[in-house]
Amino acid sequence: MNMTLHTLNQEALGALLAQLGREAMAHRFRVAPNPCVGAAVLAGGEVVAKGFHERWGGPHAEIEALAAAEASGVPPQEWDTLVVTLEPCSTHGKTPPCVEAIVAAGIRTVVVGALDPNPLHRGRGLRFLEAAGLTVHVIQGFSRLEEICPYFLRWTSDERVRRPRPWVIAKWAQTMTGQMSPPEEVGEGRWISSPESLEQVLHLRSQVDAIVTGVGTVLHDDPRLTVRLPAKTDHPPARIVLDAWLRTPTDCNLFAPPAPGEVAGPVTILCLPGSNPVRWRALEAAGAQVEAVRGEDRMHLRLLDVQTYLWQAGHRRVLLEAGPTLLRNYLEGGMVDQIRLVTGPVRGGSGPSLADWLREARLKQTEMGECGPDSVLDAFLSVDF
Repeated sequence: MNMTLHTLNQEALGALLAQLGREAMAHRFRVAPNPCVGAAVLAGGEVVAKGFHERWGGPHAEIEALAAAEASGVPPQEWDTLVVTLEPCSTHGKTPPCVEAIVAAGIRTVVVGALDPNPLHRGRGLRFLEAAGLTVHVIQGFSRLEEICPYFLRWTSDERVRRPRPWVIAKWAQTMTGQMSPPEEVGEGRWISSPESLEQVLHLRSQVDAIVTGVGTVLHDDPRLTVRLPAKTDHPPARIVLDAWLRTPTDCNLFAPPAPGEVAGPVTILCLPGSNPVRWRALEAAGAQVEAVRGEDRMHLRLLDVQTYLWQAGHRRVLLEAGPTLLRNYLEGGMVDQIRLVTGPVRGGSGPSLADWLREARLKQTEMGECGPDSVLDAFLSVDF
């Protein structure tokens, strides 16, 4: 592939790549473990349109840029160059290969800021484009993946590829003093976060493959774990309950039919081998799929085997909505990749706190924000990057 530029201004293209990378970072928590990528369509050296990968499972940056160019009013025959911060994908995943859309658009030159770090895919997209007659340039040093999306380097690392497991997002709420249960007079003794934050959770659920919880949460809170309006999805996340001894009630909300404007994924209950066969059959009759996984002991499931099950079931991005015990086990077991912590404007409360864990946590690319009256912390967890 051509590694030098002649008619194009390399300095200007490098600056554009750097700018696209910075702008793409705004979407990093919504797309991880996918990389945050930016793309631009050029005509005569001028930017016609930009596009970014904005949410998990959504269109990639190249597709968004081409759609924006189509809406720009600049005729497609004038589009001459596509600039993209990362090598375009060449395989079918949640979306079709971007290289096919680029070829179909009639663009003749593609400028790429970085090769795919995954050795299984590195260079494939560029070879596809060159085989289709396009000119490909790679400009190294401007799309710095270690700064833009270091989490993606972790996702594609040898260790993660060799022992694959889902990307886990842990979400929880706490009071200003760190408790995970509010005072009894607040939110019916259950809700710390505001309606605005609860709505954000619905959108987060719509962007994962599965939601994991524990039987303790089912018994205490009786959640539905569904996606409801205003959030929307054509693929409601599977609902996974870790229930070593099948204590999930057959009449709990997980088995209630969806209400109007609500979609619900299938229910799977993971238990220990040898669990009560009567309870097993009753839960299957209620609508659950029951699966046995290995135990850490005779009381608890082995989380590594739970993660293996989730991966083999096709779940790549998973939301952990659990009580303090399971949440801490996941965090201390190194099974969490990303957190969303909501702090409500409430003091006091009861129950466990994760303040001690937070003090020692290695948080990366943190982002503080507000949602209604709540404070929100998004961050990646790091072991090696």
